[in-house]
This record gives sequence, structure tokens and C-alpha cells, in this order.
Amino acid sequence: MIYLRHPDHGTKVATMEMEAIYDEGNGWVRYNPGEPCVEPAEPTNVMQRRKRPARTQVTDDDSGRTD
Repeated sequence: MIYLRHPDHGTKVATMEMEAIYDEGNGWVRYNPGEPCVEPAEPTNVMQRRKRPARTQVTDDDSGRTD
């Protein structure tokens, strides 16, 4: 089994040498899971918080109420 790591896609296991060679051509890097990670991984799939649209402020009394 060959362990691979990608900066965007995370980790995966290749079962054949030919698969690992192909994946290395697409940015995957081999690693040993028993060794500590040298570089701290930064989260890449962080969702951005959606901002609410600004509220429009009523300038004159258009509330529709009758007093």
C-alpha cells in the first residue's frame, strides 16, 4: 500500500505502483503514516460565511398603520 497526500484533496491510498506514479504526476506526494508531518496542513475547504444584505431604512412613515 502506498500512502499519498495532496494539498487540496487530502490523503489517499494507492494499491498499485502504477497508480501512485500516475497520481504523483497530478500533484500527489508519497508519505509514511508512521512519521510525523513536517508541514502543518492548512485547512483548504473552509466555507466562507455568507453576509446578510443590508437592511433598507424607511425614511417616511409608510408602515400602513392607521392611528
